[in-house]
Amino acid sequence: MDLFTSARVEELEKLITGYQNSYYNGEAEISDAEFDALWDELKKLDPENAILHRVGADNGSFAKATHVMPMGSQEKAANPEEFLAWAKKHSYSEYLVEYKLDGASLELQYENGNLVQAVTRGDGTTGDVITENARKMQGVMPSLFDGVRPVSFTGGIRGEVIMLHQVHDTLFSNKANCRNAANGLMKRKDGEGSEHLNVIVYDVWSTTGSQPFKDEEEKLSWLKKCGFTTVPLHIAHTADEVIAFREKVMQERKNLAYDIDGLVIKEREVNHDDALRARPDRQIAFKFPLDQAESILRSVEWSQSGATYTPVAIFDPVPLNGTTVKRASLSNPNNIRGLGVKIGSRVTVVKGGEIIPKIIRAQTEGLQNLSEVNFPKTCATCGSALCDEGTRLYCPNKDCPERVLHQLLKWVSVVDIRGLGDTLVRSLFADGILKSITDIYFLTTETLTPYFLTQKSREQDKKSLGATKVFQSIQSKRKISLVKFIAGFDIEGVGETVVELLVDAKYDTLQKLLNVTVEEVSSIYRFAEISAKTFVNGIKENRSEMEALVKSGIIEIEEGGTKEEGVLFGKSFCFTGELVTMKRSQAQELVKKNGGTVKSSVVKDLSYLVTNDTSSGSSKNVKAASLGIPVISEKEFLALLP
Repeated sequence: MDLFTSARVEELEKLITGYQNSYYNGEAEISDAEFDALWDELKKLDPENAILHRVGADNGSFAKATHVMPMGSQEKAANPEEFLAWAKKHSYSEYLVEYKLDGASLELQYENGNLVQAVTRGDGTTGDVITENARKMQGVMPSLFDGVRPVSFTGGIRGEVIMLHQVHDTLFSNKANCRNAANGLMKRKDGEGSEHLNVIVYDVWSTTGSQPFKDEEEKLSWLKKCGFTTVPLHIAHTADEVIAFREKVMQERKNLAYDIDGLVIKEREVNHDDALRARPDRQIAFKFPLDQAESILRSVEWSQSGATYTPVAIFDPVPLNGTTVKRASLSNPNNIRGLGVKIGSRVTVVKGGEIIPKIIRAQTEGLQNLSEVNFPKTCATCGSALCDEGTRLYCPNKDCPERVLHQLLKWVSVVDIRGLGDTLVRSLFADGILKSITDIYFLTTETLTPYFLTQKSREQDKKSLGATKVFQSIQSKRKISLVKFIAGFDIEGVGETVVELLVDAKYDTLQKLLNVTVEEVSSIYRFAEISAKTFVNGIKENRSEMEALVKSGIIEIEEGGTKEEGVLFGKSFCFTGELVTMKRSQAQELVKKNGGTVKSSVVKDLSYLVTNDTSSGSSKNVKAASLGIPVISEKEFLALLP
């Protein structure tokens, strides 16, 4: 993985985490198809990334409960080729095919046939209890009957909360789509609007006695007898039949009463052990292709972010994935040249998971009145001649105001200076108070006060609590890690993940990084010559300020020592569930700082599984027990640290 790929991985981690939070805490910002594209891109670039092995978390405003059935993520196939590769390893005499509903997962928990709890997906093991909201939803049975007599069932029934198209069009057309509206309503504390939602079920597991079904087909039949609405079932006998059925459903889905975004393929046998895995292997989600549309390119704008200029296509508006779009990314100069994009060409637009859609194809044959895309030659901010390296068009002037401001914002973000927000940084920069990272550490409460209090308040000698808090926050960030120190200088494509690669390669002091050569960086795994050159040039540009910050004592770089010196050296940790004293990311950072390693799943060579629910029957706990891996609490984990 080269430098730019590592930077993209870091960006994908932030995007996926942010979109997971919005999805599980209210209204999703993007469609499942767009989210899947981000997921697939990260999986392709970094298959072992920890984010790929966890589910999002709810916001904590509801009571929590543990699932009867784990709600992990499914393996996915984005196209027939990927599905056939999976099917080659999973040759079934029958493939049971169900709709993949585009809604929000919910587990209905019953005792002796009566609904006692409804639990959202949460982190895959524990979710929010929204029982009162669920009782109002269509399709939720408060008590189970088989049509004649009560059903004494204790266990969990899993389904999807969805909003019908008719309900959306009639009552909630102001929401982008049915899923967004459903997510918002089901999480309302007052429960208002839940009566407009439907629950369609597809899975069940009894925690007492034998199961009331023999296979996956009987499972759906039993659920229907109990009064539930279930997903339709289609039985195929070959992988090719599955692909053909998918094509048929793709043509028909626009006429369905609710949204689906793919198919779920299972074997007939109920494989509960496989279902307990964080990512079941014996079933797969066969996704529909992303929506795409064709339009005519009218112009290209160049968006400046820091040093980099990114081309953005402007085209005739087209409907795409539930929204109307008229702008899309063209990525970089080489992409424009490679696609043969011209003003007036017919372009194919796809919502592929980027912040904005992107152009994937351009057609010029048979079209007239085409013109070349104009590339900017000078920086719109400082007037310097731009450098066109193909993969990047950028302003080389280190003192360009746009670059300086971008660096200031990056430093504040990486170092995490609370209270020194975007607006305040921009105001201080505009007033000439902040001109460099160093200037941040010379801010005083007196300097900051006018940005919090009016002139009248200041004349009355009032003190600003806000100014004091920002000042204290800045002072608390004088001691930082080498990784954050380098990443904060906003070198193109260089985030914390990239710097960690260098530190792991024994360039673990500032002096070593200041003197590193392009050849040395190129020799490190995941770096290429271009990314190595970018890093070394970025270090040279910022060298004087880096050295001055450290030599003057303004910044102290934490001495982490080598990994071999850490008390956790040679030990690996996996965290699951909620922690009490810190965020999971902070616990993982403590492990790394003390020489240990972090794993995203329970594997054979894992040293410890850390959870505050050490006796739960979660899939990770079960697997740890089967492998003889110690399961320790958060308190026991902290006791291992110095």
